[in-house]
Amino acid sequence: MNGTYFLLAAPEIWILSIACVILIADLFLSEERRGIIHLLAMLGLVFAAILTLRSDYLESGQRAVVTFSGSFIRDPAGDVLKLFSYVVLAFVFVYAKHYLRQFRMFRADFYTLALFALLGVMLLISANTLVMVYLGLELTSLASYALVAYNRDSGRGSEAAMKYFVLGTMASGMLLYGMSMVYGATGSMELDTIAAAISLAGSDDVMLVFGLTFLVVGLAFKFGVVPFHMWIPDVYEGATAPVTLFLASVPKLSAFAMAYRLLETGMGGLHGDWQQMLAVLAVLSIVLGNVAAIAQSNIKRMLAYSTISHMGFALLGFLPGTEEGFGAAMYYVIVYALMSAAAFAMVVLLSGRGVEAEQLDDFKGLNQRNNWYAAIMAMVMFSMAGVPVFVGFFAKWLVIQAALEAGMAWLAILAVVFSVVGAFYYLRVVKLMYFDEPASEEALSAPVDFRAVLSLNGILMLGLGVFSGSLISVCMNAFAG
Repeated sequence: MNGTYFLLAAPEIWILSIACVILIADLFLSEERRGIIHLLAMLGLVFAAILTLRSDYLESGQRAVVTFSGSFIRDPAGDVLKLFSYVVLAFVFVYAKHYLRQFRMFRADFYTLALFALLGVMLLISANTLVMVYLGLELTSLASYALVAYNRDSGRGSEAAMKYFVLGTMASGMLLYGMSMVYGATGSMELDTIAAAISLAGSDDVMLVFGLTFLVVGLAFKFGVVPFHMWIPDVYEGATAPVTLFLASVPKLSAFAMAYRLLETGMGGLHGDWQQMLAVLAVLSIVLGNVAAIAQSNIKRMLAYSTISHMGFALLGFLPGTEEGFGAAMYYVIVYALMSAAAFAMVVLLSGRGVEAEQLDDFKGLNQRNNWYAAIMAMVMFSMAGVPVFVGFFAKWLVIQAALEAGMAWLAILAVVFSVVGAFYYLRVVKLMYFDEPASEEALSAPVDFRAVLSLNGILMLGLGVFSGSLISVCMNAFAG
């Protein structure tokens, strides 16, 4: 194989290498010098971004390059998703370092597992065959299972990891069964060949439709949408805050990529079938996620049900099956990953003395303790609620437009109504911070890098809203042509 082809996978090869280096380096580092692990991981992400930004792999007029016997694809959409994966994971590492040191869990295995999960995310983003999709998914999932059980002394964490593992293996089995049916019907694992076979066979092949159904089940679990959402609240609550922070952000980008590769690239000829399936999943998720979140007193469970509703909104972008719709869905998951990172970073900030700030009451009077952190959390909550000017508003606006483009005005109206319903539990957090007496008078402290990144993360909620055009155009252009 021409050595140039390996340059197309240079970011993946680099992330694999840096994860192995960190794993080995930890053997020779004392506990006091483990900050080097964090530095290596951050530098690894920076260099991976530099490798990804190189676009000289494209010849004039090319939009994508396929290599490794058709299993790996580099295209603008994949590069955008990878770049934001690095950015969000860098945020996660900065937030996690403060927590892990406070709770005496600062070990290299958190970074190694997160980087291996990132490698799985990257493979999913660039998958061009069913086998590559499955390998990327399993690599991400196996690392995530271990991360959920990261706190070895937590029975709740071990229970959450077991639930996640059992339900995850069931979903993987269904996805694999669907892939086998698609392979049996088309005789190929390559997504482009599958698409060509579907265009010839039409949408009347029963085996193809059954295979598609099982693929959608696997996708629904990956997104965490109803009725395959059962793992999310328990896993978010049982895992440590940095792990929940990771699960709520980076894997959502790969979920979008997986759905795009399978449904559009591979099964685009069955658009009418998977459109109806996704519409049902979106409705159930938007309704149940928002209603269930109202009843929560635990911030992590509230944000878990919020995730379910947000992923329902993200699915709206897929319904028209157009470039604009996919661009809207990509914009939504990127914005959600940034919002979620900031929200869980506030949970990390308020945690201390061996106790996580899991309850909504822990946010009482935050404005009196530190008005800047209260302002950041308020911006995050306003953005998640879809309040105009903030970036979350534009994300919801675009996917609701996509639902209208798909001819589903009733679904667009339902999405607007439940956006208003969802605003209740987000604004409840704002009310607790500004109008209630503080539960503790203890001053909030964090390292300089934590404060700087959290401030940047919070400001992005407003800045990306006021100057929304740039990111929207990046997402739209990723699918143009």
